[in-house]
Amino acid sequence: MLLVQHRRARGLSRPTAGPLRTNAADLVMQAVIGEIGSPIGRTNPYRIGNDGVPRILPGPGGISINRRIGDRCVGLAADHVEPGVSLRNHQRNVGGAPDGPNLALMTSACIGNLARVMTGHCRGATGLVTAKHGGVNHVLVDFDDRTLAQLSIGDRVQIYACGLGLALPDFPEITLYNCSPGLLRRWDPTPRGGGLEVRVTHLVPAEILGSGRGQNTVSRADFDIELFDPGVRRRYGLDTLRFGDLVCVEGADSRFGFSVRHGHLIFGIIAHSDSTVSGHGPGIVALMTGPVSRLRPIYDSNANIAALYQRRRLASPRRRVPVAGRALPSSAYVHSRSLRTLDTPRFARHRTG
Repeated sequence: MLLVQHRRARGLSRPTAGPLRTNAADLVMQAVIGEIGSPIGRTNPYRIGNDGVPRILPGPGGISINRRIGDRCVGLAADHVEPGVSLRNHQRNVGGAPDGPNLALMTSACIGNLARVMTGHCRGATGLVTAKHGGVNHVLVDFDDRTLAQLSIGDRVQIYACGLGLALPDFPEITLYNCSPGLLRRWDPTPRGGGLEVRVTHLVPAEILGSGRGQNTVSRADFDIELFDPGVRRRYGLDTLRFGDLVCVEGADSRFGFSVRHGHLIFGIIAHSDSTVSGHGPGIVALMTGPVSRLRPIYDSNANIAALYQRRRLASPRRRVPVAGRALPSSAYVHSRSLRTLDTPRFARHRTG
């Protein structure tokens, strides 16, 4: 797939249609709440890596003081670490699912929603919903550095959830999930040539989808991408991934669950760090899916939620080797020139006229 260079204003030809229409005026905003949970521990502290090495590393949950959206998520001494604050609703629901309040939090919260601290020393501070993490069922929220350093485990955070049911009337083939109207407005997909041009930092081949593939909980979960093949990792530049990057998965569909389907694309956001465990890696929360005839990824190195909301500077895209890949020889994957020309994403400038 040709990934063209994004250019603002002058470099791009004029859109072939007017501004992107949505049904945002029909959406409902609801308040949902969660509390900052402790990091999650296991009976056995060791994780057996893809390379056969057992390691004890920080995992999901809690408050990540020095890891936020915009920071690198590959090569950290960590496993499934979540940037910023991890929320979970521990209330019990009478007459429904025992964890119904947390399921509602997971379902209703959308990327880009406003979050406000309701208790504790930082009461009144505001943050931004940046991701969801399935399995552990956390909603992730970014706060500024000073707030992160002063928040406490157990502080309650209310989210003004809006985005469920968001649709594009002019593009019924495209489905949106987990996306707030505000994020869509800042992301700014451009109608052109009968489809949408959508800014991303990376392409991801569907063949390396891992944990989460096959699940139908698109609105409550993420799916992981494996980074254990050094050739694929280098070819697609996946060793430069950052928390909050907006990415495109080729040959995949998330309308009814995460699945491989050629001719379709998934656009999503990077939720958590990579992993040492087979089948796991950086998590992607689905935001948009549809056929390739209606969607076109456009390369933009600043297509990251931290930049879209002007929350902080992005980390430089330096290549990093995952922890479980450091014991592998760098020449473990060799391609012929003819094969490389077929499957390597090409970065080109957008042609006008």
